[in-house]
Amino acid sequence: MIQLTGASMRFGAKVLFEDFNWLITPQERVAIVGGNGTGKTTLLKILAGIEQLDSGTITQQRSLRVGYLPQDGLSLSGRSIFEECLSVFDEALALEREQEELSEKMGVLDHEGPEYAAVASRYQWVHDRYLALDGYTKEAQVGSVLSGLGFGKNDWPRRTEEFSGGWQMRIALAKLLLEKPNLLLLDEPTNHLDLEARNWLEGYLHSYPYAYLLISHDRYFIDTTVKKIIEIWHKKVHFYAGNYSKYESSKQERLQQIQAAHKNQQDEIQHLEAFINRFRATASKARQVQSRVRALDKIVRIDVPNEEATINFRFPQPKPSGRIVIRLEHAAKSYGANEVFRDIGCSIEKGSRIALVGHNGAGKSTLIRMLADGNELTSGERELGHNVSVDYFAQDQYKVLNPEARIFDDIAAVVPNCTDTEIRSVLGCFLFSGDDVFKHIGVLSGGERNRYALARMLMRPSNLMLLDEPTNHLDLRAKDVLLRALLAFTGTIVFVSHDRYFIDKLATQVFAIGDGEVRAYSGNYEDYLLQTEREGRPSEDEFARTKPRKGSGKKAAQTPRKPTPSVSDALLSALRLAGSPSNGVEQPKRSKRLNPILAKRVRKQIADIEAEIARLEAETAEFEVRLGASRNHQQAQEITKGMEKRHARIQAYEKQWEELSEKLEVES
Repeated sequence: MIQLTGASMRFGAKVLFEDFNWLITPQERVAIVGGNGTGKTTLLKILAGIEQLDSGTITQQRSLRVGYLPQDGLSLSGRSIFEECLSVFDEALALEREQEELSEKMGVLDHEGPEYAAVASRYQWVHDRYLALDGYTKEAQVGSVLSGLGFGKNDWPRRTEEFSGGWQMRIALAKLLLEKPNLLLLDEPTNHLDLEARNWLEGYLHSYPYAYLLISHDRYFIDTTVKKIIEIWHKKVHFYAGNYSKYESSKQERLQQIQAAHKNQQDEIQHLEAFINRFRATASKARQVQSRVRALDKIVRIDVPNEEATINFRFPQPKPSGRIVIRLEHAAKSYGANEVFRDIGCSIEKGSRIALVGHNGAGKSTLIRMLADGNELTSGERELGHNVSVDYFAQDQYKVLNPEARIFDDIAAVVPNCTDTEIRSVLGCFLFSGDDVFKHIGVLSGGERNRYALARMLMRPSNLMLLDEPTNHLDLRAKDVLLRALLAFTGTIVFVSHDRYFIDKLATQVFAIGDGEVRAYSGNYEDYLLQTEREGRPSEDEFARTKPRKGSGKKAAQTPRKPTPSVSDALLSALRLAGSPSNGVEQPKRSKRLNPILAKRVRKQIADIEAEIARLEAETAEFEVRLGASRNHQQAQEITKGMEKRHARIQAYEKQWEELSEKLEVES
């Protein structure tokens, strides 16, 4: 569809990428990754026709439709949400009106006359075209996409200008998905989505009929939506078959190969230089010396990229608290006539890491505020446990910062015992480096100030941390640093995040919020989904309601004293959940176990198949690179045949993988 040849791009004096060749095929599923400022967004804009290459060429097939969603900045007005989305079907709407007009004409014309025949012929063409455009389902399509992205039916007639920037971007995304361009370019599409909308978008992309390229800092979203990674790294663009997890291991292997090749080359260079220096003044060796000088000049030096150092910063640990950290009893919260919670209770134990999930507007941020401040309750009680101190990170936490203070001076005052190097390391984790650390807080954007506020809080944490969207405005590397720090944190955490990977790794319990109530589930988000799927529908006895406390007559729901470990192996997650402790949820009776020897053999076959698929995918990626660099049709045909053979083998192996995996699931 689109071919880049010898593509190069600069930003001022900085080279973003150079000599880049790529053929984008009709079924691409690609994530673009790389550090901040490497040119990811620039590449999308080039493909969208918004920016031009500094050098090289870009060619595309005729009638190619490209759709581009920027990170932010779009604003719509003048129509209702439903009308705005329906406008993408302009051709179908025009045909619909023409059908009505033609139908009226045919009603009054002589059926035997020539004019009637012409009108009837036109009507048939219009009708066929209308069917081809799915005209009869356009309203249903709009409703489905709007619902998936979190717009309730009562929102559909509202004017677009009534919605905030994040919701405006959702409307723009809805229009783009309904347009179904041949090449969909998405720059951080999950930035403005809650977890439920993000999950819906993941499913939508799975069935998307054309190609899409995306940039995202949501690792789980990338893992489940793409089949190829391209990384802009060290001024070059590198291709990796598979998802983000596969890319991480493949990149490490590539770096090790580069380092090994560099070492071998350095050994060769040292050997040549030693010979030249030893025999430079020996006349009988002049020819051999000159030969080695020429060989030395011809060597293309291998440059080992400076890889960003992994930062394993351990944030200070808080003082210990009592076993019960915080308790809500008969708690309610209303905003005027709008009742958010009614008569809820929960008891949170020391060391818990609880994720709050629910649709946008369900009350996740409200519950965090209720836990942070008892004055937020409309009725009921909030009780802190022994020796508990609370830190609350709000989505607009930056508002409490001093705008006149410099970043470095402000955080140094919080942690006076840290060295300048340690402070710079922490700020670097949260994307403040170089002279940025001396900026005044007041000149930072809202996202930058929130990012700094999070770093500042973590440098001196309390033993109960309430975090509302701490992963917003963080890239993948910063999220990893934050995740490692929170996993090592010995206190208690209650958090809201729309990052599925972050929740799965951090949470030991999930509170599902909706309809004014809170329901508690053991484990991480994957466990929560599996449990709700097994339930069919939530049952009343699992609500996070209150239980009798000895001697009080009041109620409080207890969290498990030892949270269940999360399920991380996607392949055998159902098996492991079936074999894990009940966690308060009724477990089905286990059927006859597969013979352990046979099970081991099946797992070995699965592992072998996965390895073979990975090898074939890597070969396919190499073929794609060669295809992008091909210069003639015959060569392109030969490469395409090789790719098709490997695709067929991959499909055959995937079928075997599914059959073997089902055998394990059914018989375990």
